[in-house]
Amino acid sequence: MNLRTPGPTPCPPEILAALGRQMIDHRGPEAAAMITRLTAALQRAFQTRNDVVIVTASGTGGLEAAVANVISPGDKVLSVSIGVFGDRFAAIARAYGAEVMSLSSEPGHAADPGAVAEALAADPSIRAVLVTHNETSTSVTNPLADIARVVRESRDRDGSPLLLVDAVSSMASIPVLVDEWGLDVVVSGSQKGWMVPPGLAFLSISARAWKANARCTSPRYYFDAARHRDAAAKGQTPWTPALSLFFALDVALEMLEREGWDNVFSRHARVAEFTRRGVQELGLELLADQRFASNTVTAVRAPEGVDVSALRKLLRDEHGVVLAGGQGPLAGKIVRIGHLGLVAESDISEALSALGSALASLGFRPPARV
Repeated sequence: MNLRTPGPTPCPPEILAALGRQMIDHRGPEAAAMITRLTAALQRAFQTRNDVVIVTASGTGGLEAAVANVISPGDKVLSVSIGVFGDRFAAIARAYGAEVMSLSSEPGHAADPGAVAEALAADPSIRAVLVTHNETSTSVTNPLADIARVVRESRDRDGSPLLLVDAVSSMASIPVLVDEWGLDVVVSGSQKGWMVPPGLAFLSISARAWKANARCTSPRYYFDAARHRDAAAKGQTPWTPALSLFFALDVALEMLEREGWDNVFSRHARVAEFTRRGVQELGLELLADQRFASNTVTAVRAPEGVDVSALRKLLRDEHGVVLAGGQGPLAGKIVRIGHLGLVAESDISEALSALGSALASLGFRPPARV
C-alpha cells in the first residue's frame, strides 16, 4: 500500500523492527541513557538550546500541553488560523478559559504578518499568539519567521506575548529555527516527518515560557511540563512512557541525522515541487497559494463532477494508493497528497499515475493545453 496521507506516514523497516524490541525497565540505566540521548537529538532537530520534553500523547495532546502550561484562564490570546488545525489550537485555548481573538485567512492562503502586527498593536494586553506553521488541511506553510519577528517586536518587558507554534507537520521536514526566530513553545508529533507511529509529542520551551509557566493557573497534571523537564534531567519521564515508540524514535533520529538535516529539508522541497508539477500536468488545480505551498502535503481541487469519496475508494481498492480527503469546509472538495517522512519521487510518481488513471475511470478529461 502506498500511504500518501499527511500523517501517519510510512515507517522504514528499521523503525518497524525497533518497535518489536523487548521491554526494558523504564526507570533503569538503559532507559535513562536513551531518554538523555533522545532529548539531545531533539534539541538539535529543533535547533534550540531550550528544554525539550517528550510526552506520550498525540500531537493534539502536545498542543494541549502547550496551552495548559503557559496560558491562564482569562488571558487574551490571538489565534492566527489558516485552517482546521489552527482552529483546533484556538479551541484548546478556549477550553482552558482563554479569551481568544481570531485572525483567519481564506483556505489556501497564508497568514499576513502585517495583520498580526496590527492586531497586537491594537491590544497590548494579548498574552500569547497561537500559530500553525504548516497547515495540512490546506497545504499552506505560514511565513513563520516573519510572524515571529512581529511578535518579538511587540513584546513587553514581561516577555508577552509568547509565541506558541504548532509545528506538528513541519518539524523534521521543513526548517524551524526555534532559537533564531524566538519561538516560545513549539510542538511536534511523531507520526509526521519523524517516520514514527503516532503517540509521542515533543515540546521545546523557552526561558520566557518557563516564567509564564511559573505563574500559570491552568490545571494540569499528566501534561505538567515542569514534571517532564525535571524527570528528563534524570533521564526519566514522570509517567510510564510508550517505550516501543521511544525505541523507534531513537532509530529515526539516528537515520535523520545520518542523512543530514539540510539534506532532509532539501529532499522534502524537491519531492514537493515534483508533486505540484505532476498534479498540474494531470490538468488539476492546486488549492494553495504557491508562494506558500507546503513541502509536506499538496491539496488538489477535485474536478467538477468528480466525487472525492469515490475517487479515494477507487485509488485505495484498485491501485493501492491512499490519499487524504478534505476537512471542515473543504470536505468533499479536495484530495491531499502527503509527501513527508519516508518519501521519494518514485512514491509520488506511482501515486500520480494512479490518480490519473482513477480520474479517467470516473470520467475526468483534462482540459486541452493552449
